[in-house]
Amino acid sequence: MTDFSTIYKLSLVAVFGLIQACSSSCPVLECWFVQEKAGRGGGLTAATSQEKSLLHIRTDPNSHSADSQKVPADINPDRVYFITDPAATLCHSSLNPPRGSVKKPQCEINPFLPQPSSLKWAAPLTDSALSPIYLQADWFSTSYQGLKKQRTVSSITRAPTASKEHNVILSVSSKTVSVKARLGEPVLLDCNFWFDPTSPLSGSGFAVEWRYQFRGDGRLVLAYDGKTDRLADTQEEGATLDFESLHEKGNASLVLQEAKVRHSGLYICTTYLPYLVAQVAMELEIVEPPSLSIYPSPLPLAVPGQTLTVQCEASGFAPLSLELSWELKGADGSSRPLGTGSISGHRQAWDGTFSQTTRLELDTTTLDLGRGGELTCVAAHLGGTRQASVTLNVIGFSAPSIEDSMAMVGVALVLYGLIKFVSWTITSSGSDEAATKDKKDK
Repeated sequence: MTDFSTIYKLSLVAVFGLIQACSSSCPVLECWFVQEKAGRGGGLTAATSQEKSLLHIRTDPNSHSADSQKVPADINPDRVYFITDPAATLCHSSLNPPRGSVKKPQCEINPFLPQPSSLKWAAPLTDSALSPIYLQADWFSTSYQGLKKQRTVSSITRAPTASKEHNVILSVSSKTVSVKARLGEPVLLDCNFWFDPTSPLSGSGFAVEWRYQFRGDGRLVLAYDGKTDRLADTQEEGATLDFESLHEKGNASLVLQEAKVRHSGLYICTTYLPYLVAQVAMELEIVEPPSLSIYPSPLPLAVPGQTLTVQCEASGFAPLSLELSWELKGADGSSRPLGTGSISGHRQAWDGTFSQTTRLELDTTTLDLGRGGELTCVAAHLGGTRQASVTLNVIGFSAPSIEDSMAMVGVALVLYGLIKFVSWTITSSGSDEAATKDKKDK
């Protein structure tokens, strides 16, 4: 019994260790090594070359796996690198798909040149104007995007000259690569950074910047100098940071207190250390479904030979794309499409939302509308499908229903009885007058 208990405990420890090892495993990433070709000049954009490379990610510089000795045939051994990331930012599951997976994370590595920044909120980081000997090494900038856009990471790594052993000095990451939000809601754009506390560059402060871009238009949203604890003069209304969390945890997430249509676009979170910079980008889309109104409502009664015009207005929606259509649900419960009608152009309101109108002409002489039914306007939008309905009544058509026939028979019977009653009254009155006259003559 004791032996069984011991074996059971050892099995549990082994299973737990296996689970822990799998959960904390770091990926081996295929990455494109991109650099400028030498010998190009004259003001032209430099041509670039790209080679396949292999990145072995680890959290401990002393850990080497058996796989690290294997180099695929299509990769130059000189392009195999060992990346030490103590923060384990690069060990996220979205960057480590199952072996044999067809879909793989995106990765690109480029040579990086450390240099001071001229931006006023980052310039104080290099006030000394002296480049430390620490910068005399090989530097690289690497960007990663995980599967299903779960995470994006940008890192700056340092390696002794001609070495394949790289250490992450600065990394910036986000788990909100693509965000959709409703109008008026608060929006959180995630951004976190980490820097190596043992690096000589880590003790001189940091700076954070948020920028917005959309269709060639750009603006500074917020910039913060962590060294002097000052915000830049240009700050967008309603955009804030959690400064306590920023200093304690490297949480540079941006909060937009009230989402507006103009907030849709690309947001870039940039972190500066002395001579180093890394950034990640994320997409924000404000999605607001339309409100529908049908005019006139209620609809007037339609008669054969008449053309009835109905309008449906979709308003307050964003983004621009919208599909409008009409449907008619008959008295028997069957539905049939009536087309899109005549659709107007888009109109934009003061708050940036859009409106659009569709006009439907119902010609009772060409359309088989039966006795009418429920007329529905349908709007298909990124924010969801919306519907509005109104009752359509058609009278006087050639094929009366059983209920109408019974009603007509009832009316006929009532009219027949009324006529008989009036006829009897007149006949009776005439007989009385004749009898009275005969008595007078006698």
